[in-house]
Order: sequence, then structure tokens, then C-alpha cells
Amino acid sequence: MIMKTNDKISIITLGCSKNTVDSERLMNQIRLNNLKLTGKLENAGTIIINTCGFIEAAKEESINTILNAVALKQEGRIKKVIVAGCLSERYKPELQKEIPEVDAYFGTENYEGIIKELGGELKYNLLGERYITTPSHTAYLKISEGCDHPCSFCAIPLMRGKHNSKSMEDLISEAEFLARNNAKELILIAQDTTDYGKDFYNKRSLSELLNRLSEIDGIEWIRLMYAYPSHFPEDLIDTVAQNPKVLKYLDIPLQHISDTVLKSMRRGVTGKKTRELIVKLRERIPGVVIRTTFITGYPNETEKDFIELKDFISEAKFERIGVFTFSVEENTSSFMLGDPVPEKVKLDRKETLMELQKEISLEKNRELIGKRLQVLVERKEGKFYVARSYRDAPEVDGEVLIPLNGIDVKKGNFYYVEVTDCNEYDLFAKYTGKESTR
Repeated sequence: MIMKTNDKISIITLGCSKNTVDSERLMNQIRLNNLKLTGKLENAGTIIINTCGFIEAAKEESINTILNAVALKQEGRIKKVIVAGCLSERYKPELQKEIPEVDAYFGTENYEGIIKELGGELKYNLLGERYITTPSHTAYLKISEGCDHPCSFCAIPLMRGKHNSKSMEDLISEAEFLARNNAKELILIAQDTTDYGKDFYNKRSLSELLNRLSEIDGIEWIRLMYAYPSHFPEDLIDTVAQNPKVLKYLDIPLQHISDTVLKSMRRGVTGKKTRELIVKLRERIPGVVIRTTFITGYPNETEKDFIELKDFISEAKFERIGVFTFSVEENTSSFMLGDPVPEKVKLDRKETLMELQKEISLEKNRELIGKRLQVLVERKEGKFYVARSYRDAPEVDGEVLIPLNGIDVKKGNFYYVEVTDCNEYDLFAKYTGKESTR
């Protein structure tokens, strides 16, 4: 087969929102070098795969994506395959040996190396600018890279390194760029957002950053993700409670409640401290929505530990939870513990928790019927406008469905609605006829 002469570049982004930001920065650098981007693989001459290496399922997806791209190259349908991101950072020597058909491997945030591979030159002064791939009204803001926590199950420090905060000035500049490009909602992300500033300013400075971001014209919602529970800053609680632009929404990965499991996980927090934090947040931030994640089937998780976790979820009544099964990761401290909990037990425990959460979520949603909510309209789908309230982060949470009924609302704008019905995850609402001033 004759090789294509196509010089367009397509980027495949796998994994979390932090990878999305990395890809967006890379895309902008590609455009600044007058190289051509395409969102369609069939139109590309070069494929760049931004991989994830966090858990076994993510690693499998990344490897399969690489192999599929290599197959396209061998068929003569593309010229070049470049692999970047977490999997490549962690397993580069092994990948080079096992999949030598890849033209180049790069780690995380190696924009300069990738751009040079493509024949371009990195524009350092424009690294804060991005090619936005999310809906323009919503954008992620990555405030730091890496993590200092010694969690036994987590390989992120192996892939992303130690915690490294970005300067407040650079983040403000990036947020202003996003606002000029129609972003109304900023979603703050990092491996641990509550550690922001400790290395750069010698103190945790997330509250100051939030307050400064809220002063940017055009930014109306600021959502906080990935807040670590063991050192939740007191001033952050006040900022979330008092700053009208900072949403009363907190994503706090707890992972477990049993002291035995938490100690083995090296989480730096006890079950008692965890419970006290949740109570404090509920008391000091009226209406707060708490999202969290848990791990089932950790090597020393007994049936008693699991029952304690189940009871805790019943008591705490989180608005949102995600549940993952334990995955053995090389070079982490939990690796020596093996994987003694059978996969079926892990999955059964996960299903039990998710069924429990369905009931809690339905109960929480029913309490909203008849209430008025501000929503941000995402898109039109079938017979509904699909929107999100402050309670809903994109991709991971529920949505608010508004019947079309001849109304004319615009994507990316704020409106008020009245909740009329619900299911376990989504709300149904009627448009009240008043566009939000926000």
C-alpha cells in the first residue's frame, strides 16, 4: 500500500481531566507552529496518544490504543505514532522493547520533546494558552502537578513526581485567557488541590487563589475537585461558604473509613477525623454537595471493614460517590500485600455500595422537587435541553433535563429552573422563563 502524504496530527487523550489539560496545551503549541490538527483519525498522518497508567484497566486501554495505532501505521494509513503521558512516563523502557513500532515515547508534560519530534519549536511564553476541547463555557484549570502523599495503592508520584504548584500569576493569566474564550465555569484540578501553594508560597494558598479567580470578569462558577481529606484547610471552608462564585461542591476522595484499612493505605487520617470533617463541612457550608470515592477489596479489607464502610455511607449520605475495585500496582507499597481478595468479592462489594448510593441519591433528588435551581445549559439532546446545576460536575455526575416545549435557551448560558421530577441520578425541571444574571 502506498504511504499517505497527509501531515495532519490527531491527538487521542485517555484518562483523567489532567490529561485533557495537557493535550489542550500541546494542541495549542501544534497550532502555533502552523502544524495541522484534525479530530478524525482517518484524516491524520500522525497520531499522538496521551496515555493513562493509573490502574490496570486504564493501562490496558492505553496499550490497546497504541496497538491499534501501530496497526494503522503498518497498513500504511498513517506515517507516525507518538506515545506520551503517564503510561509512557512509568513504563518507557518496557514499551520501547515490546512495541518498537512506535516512533517516539515521551513522559508527562514533555511538550518541548513532542513539538521537536514534529519539527516545531516550543513557544514557552504561550504555554498557558490552550486549544479548548471541552464545551467552551466550561474549562479545567490544573493548579499543580504531582503529589507528596505516600498512599500505598497509588502510582501517581511515580508518574507525575512530587507536588509542584503553579504560580498564582500564571494561573490568573491562564484563567483570564479561558474567560476571554467564553469560559464561565472553571474546574480546579490537581492530584491534590488542598496542597496548592505549600511549595511555592510556603503555605497552603488555595483560598487566596479561589478569591482571586473569582474576581475575573466572565467567570461565574468555580468548582473544586480532588481535595485531600487529611489536612482540609479551615480558611477553605469559609471561602466555599462565603464566596458566591465558589460552588458549594467539594470532591474529597476518602477511599475508606476503617482505621485498619486507612492505616495500611497510608492516608494520614483516621475514621474519626473523617467523620468529624464531614460533619464540619455540613454545618459550616449549608447546602454543600460532597462527592467522594472509595476502594473495595483492598488487601487487608475484611468483611467487618466493608460493613463499617457500608454503614458509614448510609450515615453520611453523600450526594455523589464513585467506587473502584483495588488494583495491584507495581512499585507501590501495597504491592507486597498481594491481591488476596477475590475479584468476585471486590465486584460484589462495589455493586452493594453503588446500589446503596442509588437509594441515597434518589432520596436527595426527591428533596429538590419544587425547588428552584440555577443551571448552566450544556446542549440540546432529543426532547430536552441538558443542563447542570452547582451539584453536578461534568462527565461524573447527574444532569438536569429541561423539556424543549418551544422555549429558546442558549448553550453556555445560565438559567433558572424549577425541579418537577427525578430519578436516581438526574433531575427533570421546567424553565421558569428567567435567564440568570450570572
